[in-house]
Amino acid sequence: MEWNLQPAEDLVAALRAGEVTSVQLTDEAIARIERDDKVINAICVPDFDRARAAAREADRARARGEERPLLGVPVTVKESFDVAGLPTTWGMPQYREYVPNEDAVQVSRLRAAGAVVLGKTNVPLGLQDLQSFNEIYGTTNNPWDRARTSGGSSGGSAAALTSGFGALSIGSDIGGSLRTPAHFCGVYAHKPTLGLVANRGMVPPSAPALPVDLDLAVVGPMARTARDLTLLLDVMAGPDPLTLGVAHGLSLPPARHQRLSDFRVLVLDEHPFIATGSAVRAGVARVADALADGGAHVERQTPLLPDLAEAATLYAQLLFSGSAARFPVEVYEQFRARAAALSADDRSLAAARLRGMVFSHRDWIEADDRRELHRHGWRRLFAEFDAVVCPVTPTPAFPHDHSPDLLARRIDVDGVEYPYLDQLVWAGLATMPGLPATAVPAGLSPGGLPVGVQLIGPTFEDRTPLRLAELLERRRNG
Repeated sequence: MEWNLQPAEDLVAALRAGEVTSVQLTDEAIARIERDDKVINAICVPDFDRARAAAREADRARARGEERPLLGVPVTVKESFDVAGLPTTWGMPQYREYVPNEDAVQVSRLRAAGAVVLGKTNVPLGLQDLQSFNEIYGTTNNPWDRARTSGGSSGGSAAALTSGFGALSIGSDIGGSLRTPAHFCGVYAHKPTLGLVANRGMVPPSAPALPVDLDLAVVGPMARTARDLTLLLDVMAGPDPLTLGVAHGLSLPPARHQRLSDFRVLVLDEHPFIATGSAVRAGVARVADALADGGAHVERQTPLLPDLAEAATLYAQLLFSGSAARFPVEVYEQFRARAAALSADDRSLAAARLRGMVFSHRDWIEADDRRELHRHGWRRLFAEFDAVVCPVTPTPAFPHDHSPDLLARRIDVDGVEYPYLDQLVWAGLATMPGLPATAVPAGLSPGGLPVGVQLIGPTFEDRTPLRLAELLERRRNG
């Protein structure tokens, strides 16, 4: 039996039953990477010698009677996570020789759970793109169509999962960086509630790995099944032991419902700032139909929905104020001059991004206050609904575009061009207020490309969208 595409939970069961060893699983995964990754380029930093040693130790531990959640399961890690002894570059050439001496907290948790780390997966330069390519490691191709992107910034992880290079992976998300690659590659990902999963050690190269509270950004699990997302989230979740973990424990509430027929779901497929392509609209419709056929209560509009245009504007401002905060002074001054030249009537997302780049502290506080009003709006909505179904991006995976200026790029949505970064609006819907969101496959486009949707849930009720994802998966698989 070939194990490479089996769910992690099935591998755990087979390992426990003695049907396979970790050494066998690891050797098979490495052989597959060496055979197939030449054209995909997902694994940018292999760690095969240490992986084989870890697999041998996992088999010895199981022989001693040890049980751990991922004991002996091969996994991968996004390049941006520190792994002691391996480079962490974030794709930036000036850091190609930087090697941390300590694991990120999530890598430590993977190892403590018994996982076998095969290596690190590719990312875009500075994690700043919906594609994964950089000067150091090259371009990661979509396994479904190598002329197209696998997504970013966790594109290497999504491509690795699709290709059978390990059963699980971990990534990060501030602009859909978990959800977009999952959508483009036909796998699953979960953006946790902001603050649920410790992020120490997912830090730009040479910066100290401190336990900071990030705005907008999270780290989270990626997998080939919904149930595997929950398995990995249970390993990852919890406060940093250096800070909140000193006094706080973790007790996630159970999913609101166990049966599909009990779920109340709001379905969205239109956004005021950008069209939704026909392939993605069809994917949303397929999920809506599956929900309705399963007895769920499905609505397509409600007065409780926070204003989507304001939400997208706030997200653009908050995201780019953080991204630009460390720009050199001369670059900041250039953007400030451009922002000052904007018309007061310009309410485009491009204008919001530019204004966000030069936010004052007062501006940021005002935006943060408006965000709190949106969070309150979401709490009201989730008193009436259990989840929101909507796109991840407006299109399936698009052709590689390596033009250097992201602000000048365009995205084609059914023949109409929009600013490239406007496609972030759907990812930002959950990111801006810090909500959990699970990306799930929703079939194929007419051109044979994967299409995904996201299931957004209530704050710290991560098990609710994860359970809904599992029920949809079960229904799709019969």
